[in-house]
Amino acid sequence: MEQGGKPVLGWAAKDTSGHLSPYRFSRRVQRDGDVTIKVLFCGICHTDLHVIKNEWGNAMYPVVPGHEVVGVVTDVGTGVTKFKAGDTVGVGYFVDSCGACESCGTGHENYCPNLVLASNGVDSDGATTKGGFSDVVVVSKDYVVRVPESLPPDGAAPLLCAGVTVYSPMMQYGLNEPGKHLGVVGLGGLGHMAVKFGKAFGMTVTVISSSPGKREEALGRLGADSFLVSHDAAQMKAAAGSMDGIIDTVSAGHQIVPLLELLKPMGQMVVVGAPSKPLELPAYAIIAGGKRVAGNGVGSIADCQAMLDFAGEHGIAADVEVVGMDYVNTAIQRLERNDVRYRFVVDVAGSQLDATA
Repeated sequence: MEQGGKPVLGWAAKDTSGHLSPYRFSRRVQRDGDVTIKVLFCGICHTDLHVIKNEWGNAMYPVVPGHEVVGVVTDVGTGVTKFKAGDTVGVGYFVDSCGACESCGTGHENYCPNLVLASNGVDSDGATTKGGFSDVVVVSKDYVVRVPESLPPDGAAPLLCAGVTVYSPMMQYGLNEPGKHLGVVGLGGLGHMAVKFGKAFGMTVTVISSSPGKREEALGRLGADSFLVSHDAAQMKAAAGSMDGIIDTVSAGHQIVPLLELLKPMGQMVVVGAPSKPLELPAYAIIAGGKRVAGNGVGSIADCQAMLDFAGEHGIAADVEVVGMDYVNTAIQRLERNDVRYRFVVDVAGSQLDATA
C-alpha cells in the first residue's frame, strides 16, 4: 500500500513464531474511489493461523492478519456514492482484483489470478497489504459490503469469510433446496455457519465430527438433525448413501474416502477447509456412484452481500467469543487446539493498541 497516508496502529507477526506484537504503519492516501473505515471487530480465521506461522510458505513479514472486518465508515472519496460516514460495513478476504479476466467478467472475481488479499497480499503498487488487526483500513468501494442493521457487528464479522465460504457453494451446487440432506464435516467456525444456513434453507442437516463431545452442541444448540462420529465405523456405515451434499470444513489433515461413502450417487462434496497436508482421493472413491468433489474459495462480492442480506433476514450470526487485542496470542493458541465455540473475534475498537509501537 502507498505510504504517507494515515498513521495506523495494529498488531503484526514478525517471524514464523506467529507471535503478534504492536506495529505502527501507514495506510495509503484515500483515493477518489476509496472508503476509510474505523475497524470495530475483526474475526480470527484459521487462515490467519496458517499465514502468520508461514505454514503455507507465503508469509511476507511483518504480517498484519485479519480479513473478517466490520467497521464504521469515517470518510469516503469523491467518487463514492454507495457509502457514507456512519455506515456499518464489512471487508472480507480480498480487497482488489484485475477486473479484466474471465473470472472478473463473470462475477467470480474471488478466482481472479491477480486477486489482492486483504492481508499478506500484494497491492497494485507492489506493497504488502495489511489486514484488520489495526484501527483503520482503507479499501476500494467495490470491495466493501453493507452490514444489515439487524446483525450484531461482532457476530457479523466472521460472516465476511466463514459465512460466505459455506454460503456461496451451497447456492452454486443446489445445496440450498428444502428437504435435501446436507452433511457438515467439522463443527468449527465454518461448520457451525453451514449448519445455520442449511437449517435456514429448510434442509436436513447432519454434523460429522471426530469429537463425540460436540453432539449436544450440534443437536441442541445449533439445531442439527443428526450427528455422526467420523471414526465410528458402524455409524458411518449406517449413514452410507444418505446425503445429497457435504460441506467439508476441516482444516486439519483427514481421510475423505469415508466421507464420500456418505453421499448418494452423483452427490456433491465441497471442500472449503484448507489442510496444510494433501488430501488423498483414490479414483474409485468418485468413479463409483459418479460422485463429485469441488473446492470453493470464499465468494464474490455479490455473493458476500447476498449472504449478509440473507443472514440479516433470518437472524443468522456467528457464535463468537469476543476478546481484546491483548488476548490475541492466547486466542491463536486456543484456536490451534480447536478450543473455541466457534469463532474468536477481536474487539479492535475497544482494545488499547500500543501507541509506542
